[in-house]
Amino acid sequence: MDIQEYIESGILELYVYGALTPQESEEVSKVLKQYPEIQQEVEQIEAALQQLATAAAPYNPEEMLAAIKAKLLNSKGVVQLQPAAANKRTRLLSFISVAASVIFLIGIFILLNRTNNLRDELKVVQIENTKLESKLQYSEEALTESKEILAVIRDPQVTKVPLAGQQVAPDAYVTVFWNKENNKAYIDALGLPEPPEGMVYQVWSLTLDPLTPTSMGLLDNFSEDENKIFTLENPNESQAFGITLEPAGGSATPTMEQLYTLGVIENNA
Repeated sequence: MDIQEYIESGILELYVYGALTPQESEEVSKVLKQYPEIQQEVEQIEAALQQLATAAAPYNPEEMLAAIKAKLLNSKGVVQLQPAAANKRTRLLSFISVAASVIFLIGIFILLNRTNNLRDELKVVQIENTKLESKLQYSEEALTESKEILAVIRDPQVTKVPLAGQQVAPDAYVTVFWNKENNKAYIDALGLPEPPEGMVYQVWSLTLDPLTPTSMGLLDNFSEDENKIFTLENPNESQAFGITLEPAGGSATPTMEQLYTLGVIENNA
């Protein structure tokens, strides 16, 4: 075997870097055991890589240049440039250059990966902040609504009308708080059962003589409303209120067979 030719082939650098196939690595290992010169060359390549890793952090170009000059110059200040040594240094420098490029690319990849992770974490934080803002806004709106309802209930000028359960639902009960000044009626419907699917409660303003119903509106989203308090417009001259169960979308006239609650205003009793 031509040892110098084998060394200059570049296979030893690939062996050290781990770029050979298992079979090729095994063949190189056998050669190392047979030829001490090749084993020494491998050790020099490994040492060069170790120096590269050490120099990578921190990087001081002046110290590196001085170290290189110290190795290249003999005690008399003369540079030794034997052909074999020059070729060896050229191959080592080329290999180190490639290795440095690989390390640089790996560093760039790690940096980009960390940047993407930070962006993902930032998106999660933004989503959580949006959720918290929505919850806060909902809480503020609920608090405002509760204060408004409480003020209505305590207002002596507001007419309180209890609606009793009827034949179809004798245990049902509702309270209507009617503010004649702003023509609003607050319906406390906690005493109504959950409406069947495809059905909705409809509130009626009634005049008694003759009996004339006028729709005030629907208790939409009944299941989703935890407080079961609904605000409806009521500009009518009401003498009584009633609530019926109607098909989704409501009806033009009340279905009397589905009359759930009914209550007469006290001064019209």
